[in-house]
Amino acid sequence: MEELDVSEGFDIHEYRYGLKLVKEDRETMHLENRDGEFACPACGKPFGKLFVSEKRTNSFGDPGCPFCLVRTDDELLLLTHPSP
Repeated sequence: MEELDVSEGFDIHEYRYGLKLVKEDRETMHLENRDGEFACPACGKPFGKLFVSEKRTNSFGDPGCPFCLVRTDDELLLLTHPSP
């Protein structure tokens, strides 16, 4: 399983073969990790969904499962993990 490399920011084009775009607007993207292709850059475990935001502030509801946050120079990534 390949871990997302965010050392130089997150580039959707590097991972589009395994991520499905669910929703996109000007500053955010919601993606699904198809077939568990990729691992979380924070914990190394498979993740289910990925939220990418370029916004300065974000507000989240309870995702109902474990999650990790990863900060790049330009983005905040929230990765949800399937409940055990």
